[in-house]
Amino acid sequence: MPRTAPRREVVTTWFGAFVVEDGTVVRSAAFAQDDESLASRILARRQGSTTAEEDDLVRTDAIGGLVSLDGRLRSLGVGPDAGPGPWPDLSDYRPPAASRLLRRLLLDDAARALRDAWDPAVHLEEAVRATADLDGTLNLIGERLASWASRDAPQLVDIPDERVPAIARGLVSPAEPSVPADDDLPGPDPDLRAARRSLAELYLATAATRATLERALETSVPRRAPNLASLLGPTLAARLIAKAGGLDRLARLPASTIQVLGAERAFFEHLRGRAPPPRHGLLFLHPTVQGAPKRLRGKLARALAGKAAIAARRDSVGAPVAEELADAYAARAAEIRTIPSKEHRRGRGPKRPSPST
Repeated sequence: MPRTAPRREVVTTWFGAFVVEDGTVVRSAAFAQDDESLASRILARRQGSTTAEEDDLVRTDAIGGLVSLDGRLRSLGVGPDAGPGPWPDLSDYRPPAASRLLRRLLLDDAARALRDAWDPAVHLEEAVRATADLDGTLNLIGERLASWASRDAPQLVDIPDERVPAIARGLVSPAEPSVPADDDLPGPDPDLRAARRSLAELYLATAATRATLERALETSVPRRAPNLASLLGPTLAARLIAKAGGLDRLARLPASTIQVLGAERAFFEHLRGRAPPPRHGLLFLHPTVQGAPKRLRGKLARALAGKAAIAARRDSVGAPVAEELADAYAARAAEIRTIPSKEHRRGRGPKRPSPST
């Protein structure tokens, strides 16, 4: 009967790589014991790549037929291991104070991974969310101010331009009426008048903060995402980044997803069979899409999403602004606007209602 080759398993730890046969180390390749070398090996294993010691160990093995549970070693020709053998005794190969050394290396590696994963676009996300929160707050306070002012200051409510801000400024200014419009009504309570003035001041302060946030976005977005800001404008670019969960995540999304980003509710309604598929999400806020005929908005959003995907990928790697993206979209948008309506293409006018029976 032919003799069966011994089972040889490759085992890699944080301090070295070993070829093990029946629980016994037959070949070893210890990593360099300085912190920098050990940290670089830990990083390589976390990223899924092999180390130089593993490469040398596998290539110089005279018998071959190596197996391992570690999928990284498949690139070196090491086969999968159906069942691991007994774990070898590696106490003679461990560095001094191994537990404390390993703990320090893992903490440093975790800190490095957190730094690598950090996306400064998180500040854009928070600014966009804060802007949306302030919009809701302004709407609530503004409605209350308009309702309250209509009780005894109708001349403020009748201001046509910037109605709510004008009401708030009128309530804060000394020219606020001291008597009600109807002489039969009793005068307002001074404490309530002071409280209403304080509410108006809160509205104006909130509006000023909201304007500051918007100016900050218009300044910072072109620095963080210049290609997206050039193509979409700073505000829309910031909203897309926030909705995607960061610039790097946005860069990994396909154009078809970017097209409907922000239309999640309509998309799930479509999945339930209650609505047609959405044709655009946040990209509807772009002037060329919002101002287009309804029949062309989907095509324009699709073309804009394709360019936005390219712009996001360029920004994620720090590439300079590509002005040709905006020019290419403008040319495509002009081409889309020349598409005739369905009725005109078929050589007929709009449908007429069927005669009643």
